[in-house]
Amino acid sequence: MSPVAVSVDDVTKKFRVYHERNQTLKAAVMRGRRSVYEDFHALDGVSFEIPEGSTFGLVGDNGSGKSTLLKCMARILYPDSGSVVTNGRVAALLEVGSGFHPELSGRDNVYLNGSILGMTRPEIERKFDQIVDFSGVEQFIDQPVKNYSSGMYVRLGFAVAIHVDPEILLVDEVLAVGDAAFQEKCTEKFVEFRREGRTVVVVSHSMPSLRSMCDQVAWLEHGKLVETGEATPILQRYLDSTRTDAVTGADGQVRWGTGEARLDKVEVLHDGRPVEAVRTGDEVSIRLRYTATERIEKPVFGLAIESHDGVYLWANNTRDAKYSVDAIEGTGVVECRIPRLALQPGRFQVLASIVDSTTTHVFDYVREAAWVAVEFGDPVESGGYLALDGRWS
Repeated sequence: MSPVAVSVDDVTKKFRVYHERNQTLKAAVMRGRRSVYEDFHALDGVSFEIPEGSTFGLVGDNGSGKSTLLKCMARILYPDSGSVVTNGRVAALLEVGSGFHPELSGRDNVYLNGSILGMTRPEIERKFDQIVDFSGVEQFIDQPVKNYSSGMYVRLGFAVAIHVDPEILLVDEVLAVGDAAFQEKCTEKFVEFRREGRTVVVVSHSMPSLRSMCDQVAWLEHGKLVETGEATPILQRYLDSTRTDAVTGADGQVRWGTGEARLDKVEVLHDGRPVEAVRTGDEVSIRLRYTATERIEKPVFGLAIESHDGVYLWANNTRDAKYSVDAIEGTGVVECRIPRLALQPGRFQVLASIVDSTTTHVFDYVREAAWVAVEFGDPVESGGYLALDGRWS
């Protein structure tokens, strides 16, 4: 087992939610009764460990306890019971402009925020040019930060935090404010941190960002830990749980939609016969059998393929392929032919859907509609998911 960077052990944190509150002693005497409140459990018996050198995500709905837990890790809040143990130097970027004084210039705030995060003045002076260069605000570094945009705030604050050289970096959602170029720069920095064996803990509602960055995640719901482990499957289960119309079948298949049309069966075909395994380079077809309980004008049928670990590899639909389906009613069949399967050996899942002509209204969407194993065929290439038949000259 790898060493543990952060250990969260049976952490509980509660806050008082007041229904009636005496603001002063006079108010208590005049009203003749005490304040009325109830305890709100932001965290309730949460336990897990974060491995050293990993990028770890915290996911859950608003109010699930993610930010409270991150503040406990940063020692801004302390648990009512349980413990949070961090092994290494911690830097936290929890809010836009946290630790900044609005009247001071960007330059002064670099020194102020760096000092708050534990850097010495000589250390800040040595790293000052790197911090400003990473933030991209050099043109405005001597302007008061109250005149900065929220994006500039975040870029400067994040630049200071990562140059503290922390063993553990805590980041709460704020990267969503940065522009695309800055987010790419942050992602590259996270990769560099991982290579150097540092630990990053991220709170975000951006599922694509978490998929690309995180090795593991913890899913919180109403202050309780639902599960923790490998990122991709847990993120998918969390997303499925947010759909109010999602239904999980006895076989674990998840589907959602309004149901005017439903996919009855999805099959992978080779040489006209349903198969469970094909080879790289084979011609295959994917057949969708459906039932429409009413007439639907111009529906769109869609397919996608993901790897066994949830990497989105391919998608196709009848609208983009310029194959028009005028209307459906009752039962029927459509097929998508793939002349040459460009997948490396592995196990892949097929996702299938029926949507309206705008592709915004879902009649039926099925995850794990079918599974197919791909075996060695032609071409044989070195690795990855795709077999692109590369030729050297």
